[in-house]
Amino acid sequence: MESVDQLARKAFGLQPTERVRLVEAILYSLDKPDADIEQSWIAESEARYEAYKRGELEAIDWDEIKRRYER
Repeated sequence: MESVDQLARKAFGLQPTERVRLVEAILYSLDKPDADIEQSWIAESEARYEAYKRGELEAIDWDEIKRRYER
């Protein structure tokens, strides 16, 4: 198998549009969601929404959140 340096040198020889396509393909291969994490986020968001509907959680206005974290 070729080393990363060898592959990079080959990639530099590609046309710019082909290099972009290569980068996109590599990034896409890394952007696979973890099913367990996805299920955890779904469960958490549903639990928070149910708590909100029961009156156990209070909604905060988006403008207030932005003000809290402005630098």
